[in-house]
Amino acid sequence: MNQTLETSTRKVILSMLKTQGPLSVQDMAKQLGITEMAVRRHIHSMEKDDLLEAKLVRQAMGRPTSVYTLAPQADELFPKKYLQLTLDLLDELLEDEGQDKIDRLFEGRQDKLEARYRPRMQAKDLGARVAELALIQNENGYMVEWSDLGDDGYVLSEHNCPITQVANTFQQACQCELALFRNLLDANVERTECLAKGANKCVYMIRPTK
Repeated sequence: MNQTLETSTRKVILSMLKTQGPLSVQDMAKQLGITEMAVRRHIHSMEKDDLLEAKLVRQAMGRPTSVYTLAPQADELFPKKYLQLTLDLLDELLEDEGQDKIDRLFEGRQDKLEARYRPRMQAKDLGARVAELALIQNENGYMVEWSDLGDDGYVLSEHNCPITQVANTFQQACQCELALFRNLLDANVERTECLAKGANKCVYMIRPTK
């Protein structure tokens, strides 16, 4: 079986379990028109990826049989509208409560992130804090790289922004990220390029405070 067909069959199995609930290998093989051995191969692969859960079900006659359901992790494989929901809620809040409420909302998020990450900065020099910030941002999907420029400080680049579409509409997201970096690093931080303003990455120049 070629790779494209294997991927397609895997997606169909996931969709079947999403829409029909628990199914046995026999159920799936019958609906897919393939052998039970082929289904078991897909099942084994998806179990290794923690996408499926199995349980034994007693039958009126014969031995118990295994049925499969989607594991919680598999839910992320299906389409979501989280971004549009976020934008809609922010627009509604802006309309009802005004700009000041939006500002306070983003500032509150900044305060929570600072409280979460500040302990990871303790007892580190600036270079180590920059490295830790890069690690934090990579954990959050920002695809970060950074360099030590010697006497000129450090440069940190983010090649991806998971909240670009929010930042395109609400500049507070970018402003709060800059303030967060300054507070966590305890340094002079300037943004020289910005994804939300059409650049192909966000670039931050970082220098020690005088």
